[in-house]
Amino acid sequence: MAAGLLPAAGVAAAEGGRHHRHGLVLGEVARPKPARPTPTVERDGPIAPVAHAPALLPADKVALRPLVIGLDAADFGLPTWKAVLDRTGSPYDVLLAKSEPLTPARLVNADGTGRYSAILLTDNALLHPNGSGDYVSAFDTTEWRTLWGYEAAFRVRQASLFTSWGTFPEDYCLRPGVEGGSTEKFSAKLTDAGGKLFDYLKPTATVPITDSYVYRSVLAPGCAAEPLLKIGDYVVGVTSTSTDGRERAALTFTSDQYLAQTDLLGYGLLRWATRGVLLGESRHWINVDVDDLFNFTDHLYPDGHLETDPGYRMTGADIASSEAQQRALRSSPMAAGFTLNLPYNGSGVDDEAPSQCEDADTPDPLTSYSRCLSRSFRWLNHTVNHPELNFTDYDTARDEIEDNLDIGRDIGLTVPTDVLKTPAYSGLGVYNPNPDAPDTDPPTDFGLAKSNKSMLDAAYDVGVRYLHGNMSFPSHVPSCFNCGIKHPLRPELLVVPDWPTNIGYHTTAPAEQTLFYNSFYGPKGKFPFHDHDLSYTEMVDYEAEVALHHVMSGSAYAHTLHQGNLRQYASGRNLTFDWLKVVVAKYSERYQVPLRNPDWPALARYVQARTQHHAEITAKRDPVWNKSDNTITFTPATTGSLFLTGATAPSGETDRYGTDRITRVPIKAGARVVATAVPRR
Repeated sequence: MAAGLLPAAGVAAAEGGRHHRHGLVLGEVARPKPARPTPTVERDGPIAPVAHAPALLPADKVALRPLVIGLDAADFGLPTWKAVLDRTGSPYDVLLAKSEPLTPARLVNADGTGRYSAILLTDNALLHPNGSGDYVSAFDTTEWRTLWGYEAAFRVRQASLFTSWGTFPEDYCLRPGVEGGSTEKFSAKLTDAGGKLFDYLKPTATVPITDSYVYRSVLAPGCAAEPLLKIGDYVVGVTSTSTDGRERAALTFTSDQYLAQTDLLGYGLLRWATRGVLLGESRHWINVDVDDLFNFTDHLYPDGHLETDPGYRMTGADIASSEAQQRALRSSPMAAGFTLNLPYNGSGVDDEAPSQCEDADTPDPLTSYSRCLSRSFRWLNHTVNHPELNFTDYDTARDEIEDNLDIGRDIGLTVPTDVLKTPAYSGLGVYNPNPDAPDTDPPTDFGLAKSNKSMLDAAYDVGVRYLHGNMSFPSHVPSCFNCGIKHPLRPELLVVPDWPTNIGYHTTAPAEQTLFYNSFYGPKGKFPFHDHDLSYTEMVDYEAEVALHHVMSGSAYAHTLHQGNLRQYASGRNLTFDWLKVVVAKYSERYQVPLRNPDWPALARYVQARTQHHAEITAKRDPVWNKSDNTITFTPATTGSLFLTGATAPSGETDRYGTDRITRVPIKAGARVVATAVPRR
């Protein structure tokens, strides 16, 4: 993913708190290029299944846990399936076929319960070179029959991430067409069957297939198969039924976790394989913080000079234009109700300014417009003066946090007490140890254990329970997807990270933004990445793709920009909405499920629930689905929350997202839970 531009810690507030500087912090510049596996080779002759493999008689009960089967630890498909499952929050096991035998005991518990609700193959034949110029399967005939016997006995579906044509080890109805790719770019279209399977996508959505080896196949006439995806007249995705009645889905191109095709198709394959009944959930979110309202920030001019005194501060017209652009964005069904988050610094508020949406007869139009439009935005505590909080004492930190709440509420802003965004993420173990270092020097990540305990104590005592972190800092990156981090010095505080963007904190117009961007990522920039200097349109498009990957992956974290990015540089235009509109437009071209945009307390509570969910699935007490009566039963090991898709529970909160039922179930250690499965066809 692309580099991030973030405020750096270690810069003190200027006199009166009405001016401050930010430094630059780099995230990753680009997604890694995917591995390109050696293409498999066509083999002839299917292995005949048997009616019932030994010890695999028909049964109804399966644990809600998929099994991923790959060749070995270097299998290119393992990170892809793992990413899909980790993002969803589904537990899973991995079997490496070259080194671990597949036996009935591996698939069925001693009490007769099936251990797995879905089988996820990295490729359909598990072929690898044998050292003599030929390819052999990592499974022998007995192991394939054991796997298929389990699928038949427990009515478990199989999905293959990469599938070649031919009939070995079983026939998916795929026949030779054209193979190749890797450097070519393809566009696949959904068939009617594909539109039903991937029903969260628009039927007209185009699926880009890049950096992939592709088998463009044809279907054998009269074979029990339906195409899901096509490139022209060729099939690249299929569902089929085996001769013994098992259901299978397959893609005929390689994928990895960084590619848009995985974002678009991965969850759908998992949902199909599990019949839509699984631990975890998948939704799409968009949240945007625009920091430092009422404050000044540095201003980079098109000629390259940086104004630091006073810098740029939004006008009343800027926030009025932002409100109008926000209303326009909401006209998209995918972004209905979207609302910006505005972390503010109260030292810039003029409490004498009346609540009015006009410039006349007010000492500060920005305060007046903000009061007038206060219900149009969501306000967050960003401290009074925007000081660094790395080494402040308890009283100073408490005054900065508590007084800012009072200032905001005194002018009519609704500000949650429990959420705090510290200036430049300071006080959380990331700062420049050299106080005389230039502002553009990146800070050092010393880890959360080096946070300012006095600041944490003050925040907690004021009522804060959630702190913004930063995905650019390794110590702020949670160990699980959409999770937070319990602060090691104050476990009552949850750190919820933000995504950085490359919209410069000091840029207010296109010429300024492209100057900054190309000075960093152009061919002659500090961190050369692009092969030419990008135009403004190209830059917006590229950065929107980066944010779109976060959104399509299901990440709930907010993206961070700064108040100068809301300057109305032309009628009805600012940098924030130029970028945001492209993100939403790109999403809307592909999806028909809406973007969720909760306020920050709700977002933080969701992240807290996901954190609890992962703590529970780590305990490996899998819920068991009885397919005969569609009950799901389990006894949790922890107290907190668990997410179930395709299920309802009397004690749970169910969200209908597209055609999915997503239920958050409160759990208590040792207390049995019963839910009702609602499987998909």
